[in-house]
Amino acid sequence: MRRQGHLVLFAKAPRLGRVKRRLACQIGNVSALRFHRQTTAAMLKKLSHPHWRLWLFLTPDNVGGISCVWPYAKRARRMGQGAGDLGQRMARVFQNVSPGPVVLIGSDIPDITPGDIRDAFRALDDHDAVFGPSPDGGYWLVGFRRRVLPFHPFRGVRWSSPHALADTLGNLSHLRVAQLVSREDVDTESDYRRWRQRQKLKASVPEGEA
Repeated sequence: MRRQGHLVLFAKAPRLGRVKRRLACQIGNVSALRFHRQTTAAMLKKLSHPHWRLWLFLTPDNVGGISCVWPYAKRARRMGQGAGDLGQRMARVFQNVSPGPVVLIGSDIPDITPGDIRDAFRALDDHDAVFGPSPDGGYWLVGFRRRVLPFHPFRGVRWSSPHALADTLGNLSHLRVAQLVSREDVDTESDYRRWRQRQKLKASVPEGEA
């Protein structure tokens, strides 16, 4: 019998000048904060699902008032990300969350769907790890079955570079790894403009024809 899966959403508290800094340098702090708030709220809503347990791992650890900004955060178990670089904080998730397969995503993938999460958990039925690759060489999703995790999957990864996925896979050469469809996270102004264009196209399609 398959153990219940855990979906972990990594997010920063929605504070002006503290979120999406690379994007904010190009579109401004206010627009970047609005994108972060809206995207995270939409992800919490559409990814709340009875087939998995939803977790919200936040930084800073003890931030308050999150449910006022993101009402669907009430449906998630909340924890702090803790100290360390991104790899250390991500590894802590797979060490500390309850038994069962774990899938981790960031809060800047507006095109993600519940079907993507179902595909990730299905992949972990017969693989040790699963990744959702991004066109920029990184990844928008990582998951482990966790029976095989007495190692350091994120050691030496060059984050925010075209090598992030390749570096991580290099640490997992002894495991069976599945990959999902490629999706784009929104880190730059060009990413943001493409996302805005997709939103406009969706809005222009009459209901029932999408």
